Amino acid sequence: MNTSTDAPARTGMVLILSGPSGSGKSTIYKAAIGDLGGIEFSVSCTTRQPRPGEIDGRDYYFISHEKFNALVAEHAFAEHAEVHGNCYGTLKSELLDRVRRGIDVLLDIDVQGAAQLRALCADSSEFCEACEFIFIMPPSFEELERRLRARGTETEESILRRLANAKGEMEHANEYDHIIVNDDLDRAVREFTELILGLRNHPKRRRIV
Repeated sequence: MNTSTDAPARTGMVLILSGPSGSGKSTIYKAAIGDLGGIEFSVSCTTRQPRPGEIDGRDYYFISHEKFNALVAEHAFAEHAEVHGNCYGTLKSELLDRVRRGIDVLLDIDVQGAAQLRALCADSSEFCEACEFIFIMPPSFEELERRLRARGTETEESILRRLANAKGEMEHANEYDHIIVNDDLDRAVREFTELILGLRNHPKRRRIV
């Protein structure tokens, strides 16, 4: 347990990052994290089976449906969802442990997961202080479609499904604290980096000892 002499100078943040497929959010945060340092990914729980090379506790916590349902009943998850018959969830303890140790934790989640975290913020002052909601926006819907088609790796059906999902996600962008428009990748990476550095220096992050 940290004491007043070894406690970090600031509390960490929960960075909730959303954006439609093709917006470039993964490219942006991967490019920025190396320079920023001090950012970790939370380890989620899942009921699916491990894939080759995946390690329990590093990639996911692989648990049974019964255990997952028990955690839901205990309100242990900050957010959770069922995808293609498998359940995924982010434990509140995974986030709060890092925040209290002055570590920033990044969640790359969709707008539904972000909405659950926003609701949690309304009930928890600690989460409210920690959470920052960031949306990565493509410059236009037409540019998003061009990027998805340029990949050349998906069927027309898959592209149309992603575009439909993207349209719905973009309608929620104004619910986020910060919006970064990825019309130029270098500029978007720089803006993301500067945003995180600015948030780290905000007075509300300073720990009172």
